Amino acid sequence: MPEPDAERIVDRLSRQGEEALGRIAEELIANPVVNGAITRAFATREKAVQAQEAAMGALNIPSAADVERLTRRLRSVSQRLEGVEDALDRIEERLAAAADAASTAADDERLDEIARDIAALRDAVAPAEEPVPRAQERLTVSDS
Repeated sequence: MPEPDAERIVDRLSRQGEEALGRIAEELIANPVVNGAITRAFATREKAVQAQEAAMGALNIPSAADVERLTRRLRSVSQRLEGVEDALDRIEERLAAAADAASTAADDERLDEIARDIAALRDAVAPAEEPVPRAQERLTVSDS
């Protein structure tokens, strides 16, 4: 483990080095020659970037900015498509539920129709109020 004095010396040297670098940077920025050179360098860089984009555009080659814009658009379209797919899934579920309900209703209607037909047949064969005579209950059929 380092001694406490050594740690204090390292901290003090580090702090002094940072202060010295800060003063140098301030003096360089305050110097009009250095400041002008930095400004011209940034302006030249910007012109070079514009020239590069123009050249790439003339050659029909997309720039990094074009690729980034296209990537953002593609993400946006993808998210919208996912939203449409979710909406279609919900509609499909609703249609399936409605079809099940309609099928059940159609089955109930058909059963009611069959019940009405059976009741009509029963009324035609045996009137509802008159009981069947006892003699007809055990009627025998002969081959005459």
